Amino acid sequence: MAKVGNYISEAFGELKTNVTWPEWAEVQRLTIIVAVFSILFALATWGVDVVFAKAIAGFFSWINS
Repeated sequence: MAKVGNYISEAFGELKTNVTWPEWAEVQRLTIIVAVFSILFALATWGVDVVFAKAIAGFFSWINS
């Protein structure tokens, strides 16, 4: 159990001393960019889903008629 505690302690020490953290303004800017692209990707995925659903429904209604 001491090994786990030592590992966590060393990990936090590494994060405090050796990691270069971005400025808060950059974090906000990049968060907005990620959010916008996530929304765009979700809308594109939804659009493709709607198109394929209509195509499949049209295909099956064509077969059944």
